[in-house]
Amino acid sequence: MSTILYIAASPRGAESHSRRFGDMVLQRLRARRPEARIVTRDLSADPLPVPDAAFSAAILAPPVANHPDLAGSEALIRELEAADEVVIATPMHNYSVPAVLKAWVDQIVRIHRTFASTPAGKVGLLPDRPVYLVVASGGWFTQATPTGAPPQPDFLTPYLRAVLATIGLRTLTVLTLEGVTRGPEAAAVAWAKATAVLDAALPE
Repeated sequence: MSTILYIAASPRGAESHSRRFGDMVLQRLRARRPEARIVTRDLSADPLPVPDAAFSAAILAPPVANHPDLAGSEALIRELEAADEVVIATPMHNYSVPAVLKAWVDQIVRIHRTFASTPAGKVGLLPDRPVYLVVASGGWFTQATPTGAPPQPDFLTPYLRAVLATIGLRTLTVLTLEGVTRGPEAAAVAWAKATAVLDAALPE
């Protein structure tokens, strides 16, 4: 049986554009794998702890099997390792990732466990698998706004692309919904554009 890991980061519940579009991605994946098991991690409803001194010390120390201060991190990594496909649905907060998603990243990106440091640079230790990244934003960041204002900065997409590649996950499909807080018409345009990208990646 295959497994799909769904990471949701929005605090807005059913009102969230990223969550609702993430659900659409899940439906497409389930249509291809009806037997797939869905593992959902709602980072807003069940936020993860941020790294503390004990966690940092454990990471920097020589690797120790079953280290108690890394138990939570290990559980998240195993959850990721068990997934054949991953869906990450997130809003853009202040040009970057929400704090709850950053906490997840900080738990799964671990030297000696998910990446190795070599003379040639960091090398991912996890096998690659498809990752679908849904990003919803109130503004526009891939293009100018409809009024001609320049796009806002985007530190979220390049960051997640780089940090996931660090641990070995390089097959990334990005689905963006921009301008979703600028009225129903702008939201409809955003959904139509994102759906077109989804249709190309996962045809019905």
